[in-house]
Amino acid sequence: MTITVRIIRALVLGVLGAALPLATYTAITTHASASGPYENPRMNTTEALYSKSGHNITPLSDEKIQELAKDLTDEERKIILNEGTEPPFCGNLLDNKKDGNYHCRLCKLPLFGSNSKFHSGTGWPSFFQPLDPQHVATEEDNSHFMSRTEILCARCGGHLGHVFPDGPKPTGLRFCVNSASLEFFEAGDDLPEMAKPSTLEVAYFAGGCFWGIEDRYEKHIGVIDAVSGFQGGDDSREPTYREVCTGVTGHAESVKVTFDPAVVSYEKLLSWFFRIHDPTQGNRQGPDVGTQYRSAIFTTSDEQYEQAKAFLEAQQKEGRWSSRRITTELRRAEDAKFYEAEEYHQDYYARKGGTCAAPIYPED
Repeated sequence: MTITVRIIRALVLGVLGAALPLATYTAITTHASASGPYENPRMNTTEALYSKSGHNITPLSDEKIQELAKDLTDEERKIILNEGTEPPFCGNLLDNKKDGNYHCRLCKLPLFGSNSKFHSGTGWPSFFQPLDPQHVATEEDNSHFMSRTEILCARCGGHLGHVFPDGPKPTGLRFCVNSASLEFFEAGDDLPEMAKPSTLEVAYFAGGCFWGIEDRYEKHIGVIDAVSGFQGGDDSREPTYREVCTGVTGHAESVKVTFDPAVVSYEKLLSWFFRIHDPTQGNRQGPDVGTQYRSAIFTTSDEQYEQAKAFLEAQQKEGRWSSRRITTELRRAEDAKFYEAEEYHQDYYARKGGTCAAPIYPED
């Protein structure tokens, strides 16, 4: 049976540590036969994907997986790559009581923590929730004349075991995992690079209504998260949206952008900023008028400040906006505290099922 592509974007999007009903881990596609040759059953994508905990969960290529699989034993290959199952009460991690995390044996993605491990009496290591819900994918498994929900590593597609609705509180779930699919790292151990979260950076951009700026950045490759908020005004107390709208607080509608510099450079994000708004309009952006809609860049390091300063100077000399005065404000974020906007402002277009209608200017 041909393996159907597993849509990684349909993975669990719950909050880390939240209770996860079994419905959250619904099967995505029909399971493949365990007798066929191993193929990596993940979505084909060139876009970098990240979990909320900051780990790169972009599906690995089949070539990369085969390279990593060279370190597996025959038994591990049978279980991880061919959906095998180890005998009960035989796994080396069943009775492990040390403090630490359990990672994918193949690609080292962290999957479960010792604080969610419990004694189920089934003969396999059992957990009531993942470290990060986006690290564990699921599929319907109709093999052996029964219907079960298989769990897999979200990054490499390696077989882990199954999840059942008979676990303890707070989730009521039992993630039943083969020891051979896991590698344990005790708290304080040095971790291999593939086990670590990405080294992320933060940048702040203000350019009109934050709904649009957030929407544009969230779709940019290498961006992990974009959050709407207020910045650059009176820091004596946290402002509300209604107060910012009056202009009396002096804040701009700003967006906090968390990104992976190994995937996208700060310079690229600066260039994108000048493509998604007009930096010459002063205290407005199109029909939105007021100081809260001004163009501004708030930097989080000396390196960012120098890059942004050089970028603004270069853009004023030549390029799309050189014939008009660029009004973009440049400040250090340490002198302009960021306040996250109310919940109803976050992911506005994603929740409404649309996208920002403002134009995206072509590259120079």
